[in-house]
This record gives sequence, C-alpha cells and structure tokens, in this order.
Amino acid sequence: MDKLINDFSFGLFFWQALILLVLILLLVKFAWKPIMESITAREQGIKDALLSAENAKRDMENLQADNQRILNEARAERDAMLKEAREMKEKMIADSKNEAQEQGLKMIEQAKAAIESEKNAAMAELKLQVSTLSLSIAEKLLKEELSNKESQTKLIEKMLGDVKLN
Repeated sequence: MDKLINDFSFGLFFWQALILLVLILLLVKFAWKPIMESITAREQGIKDALLSAENAKRDMENLQADNQRILNEARAERDAMLKEAREMKEKMIADSKNEAQEQGLKMIEQAKAAIESEKNAAMAELKLQVSTLSLSIAEKLLKEELSNKESQTKLIEKMLGDVKLN
C-alpha cells in the first residue's frame, strides 16, 4: 500500500477520473433508462404476480367454501334419501305383515267355513242315513208285527185309544 501512495501521479488520476465521469455519463445517458425500465417492469411483474396469487388464493378459498357447502348439501340430501328409504322399507314391511295377517285370517275364515260346510254336509248325510235306517227298521218291525191278525187288531185298538185321549 505504501508503494501506491508513493507512486501517485496526478495526471494518471485526472485521466482516470475523467474516464470514470465519461463512463458514468454514458451509462446514465444510454444504460440507466433501460435498466430502470427493466427494474420497474420486473417490479410491476412481481406486484402483478403477487396480486394474481392473492386473487387465486381468494378464489381457492371461495371454491373450498363452495365445495364444503355442496358437500354439506349432498350429505343432507343423502341422509334425507336414506331416511326416506328406511321409512319406505318399514312401511313396506308393515304393509306386508298386515297383508299376510289379513290373508291368514281370510284363510282361517275360509277353512272354518269349509269345515262348517263339511260338518253340515256330514250331519245331513248322517241324518239321511239315520232316517233311512229308522224307516227301514220301522218297516221291518211293522211287517213283522202286522203279519198276524191278532197283532193288527191290537195295534188298531191302541191307535184308536190314543186318538181318543188327545
């Protein structure tokens, strides 16, 4: 460093200072304006990007809120549909039970009616057979009793006696 101070020349210093000033003036005249414009443009681009990012963030928040609202509506609709389906299922089961009970009761009533009808038919058949059998027995008895003259006379007298009593 001592050497630089000892070898100092004012002429060289003057020319170097003059070249530096000319270079600064040339840079100010020709390069400063484009550099500043490019810095300003870059600065504006950064501001626009930040603004776009902020808008995108706001849009994303709005979309998320909309998505959440739509999701909640879909869940509510799904729950309502499931509830309706459960109610329909329960109603169908209840209707089926009621219908089955009604059909069961109808079948029981029909069976009772059929049994009663069969019973009545059997009773009528039995009465017919009993009456036929009774007539047959009575006929045989009467034939046997009326086969002789003496029994016929007794029977006629007895009948006449019964008629007088009434």
